Amino acid sequence: MLHQEKISIDELRRQFDGEVDRFSNERTGQTSSVDAPLILSIFETSIARMYPNAQRLLDVGCGAGNFSLRITRKLPQLKLTLLDLSSKMLQKAQERILAEHFVVEETIQSDIAHAELPDSKFDIVVAAASLHHLRERQDWKNVFGQIYRSLIPGGSFWMSDLIRHENETIELLQKERYAEYLCGLRDQSYQQHVFEYIDRSDTPETLEFLLRTLEESGFRQIDIIHKNIVFAALVAVKPL
Repeated sequence: MLHQEKISIDELRRQFDGEVDRFSNERTGQTSSVDAPLILSIFETSIARMYPNAQRLLDVGCGAGNFSLRITRKLPQLKLTLLDLSSKMLQKAQERILAEHFVVEETIQSDIAHAELPDSKFDIVVAAASLHHLRERQDWKNVFGQIYRSLIPGGSFWMSDLIRHENETIELLQKERYAEYLCGLRDQSYQQHVFEYIDRSDTPETLEFLLRTLEESGFRQIDIIHKNIVFAALVAVKPL
């Protein structure tokens, strides 16, 4: 999936400014992401079970607020910090969350690679289909380190994202499976559109690299909680 020069951060921002309505639908906002509704359900249920008394959540790449909304419906005491590249996404997320009388403590318009997060503040950090826009492996290392520092001891980081595979044959086979999935959703022109979008906008990493980098950042109890084709969901805990 990595063939051409990627678009700039400014281009990404403009791209997402124009997609607010699509990302505002909890069930259909990310149909190109395999099992997106299932991962959202896994996150909200697991976080509510593990952290019933959590106080603060950071949503990295919050989009229109789907993950924050679903988790906060389970844990209405949460104070939310929303971070997104797009001011229009942030505005929509805040509007939707406040409409349900939940608390938005702060909004941060920034690329996560350049954001400055507070130390030891959050019980939970969520990053859903947002980190694949990081371009270099050092960016991933820096971001994981910053997320680790932003968590309180015992807090956890939940991420779901597009991934690639270490083995070239497996990568090709999984890409073929993903093409079939996209054609099944709509048609071949939609599949081509999504693949071109990924080539232009995204830089997915391998699970092996993500797991190793999480551990090197200090996280423990690192688990793959879901994987299907070229998408995976992980959780990692900051030790007490």
